[in-house]
Amino acid sequence: MLSKLILIGLGGGTGSIFRYLTSLLISKYFQTVFPVATFTVNFIGCLFIGLLLGLLGQQQTVNSNFGFLFVTGFCGGYTTFSTFAAENLNLFLSGNSTTAFIYIILSVIVCVIAVWFGFALSQFIS
Repeated sequence: MLSKLILIGLGGGTGSIFRYLTSLLISKYFQTVFPVATFTVNFIGCLFIGLLLGLLGQQQTVNSNFGFLFVTGFCGGYTTFSTFAAENLNLFLSGNSTTAFIYIILSVIVCVIAVWFGFALSQFIS
């Protein structure tokens, strides 16, 4: 149990660092009321988790620690749906309801499609 927690912690910390760096990079080039950085992180995270789940599902012999490190840890630390919820609250509170609704709809639809695409991609590359 302790080794699983350590793997999840290492993956989560690494994912959080990558989330921060991705957000910095995106925010440098896109300054708008629409939360492009968080949207991008959620899209990448959903694509990656779909790819990992597809690959792990095919490889029955893969050590489950890989899943703890990358799926639970890294992807859990990298994706930002709690930030997503807080940003939507702020958009609503600042009178940007239309932007909030667009952000919610796009995030849900595009990220579910990204998980599906990542999973399909895993079938293609393996």
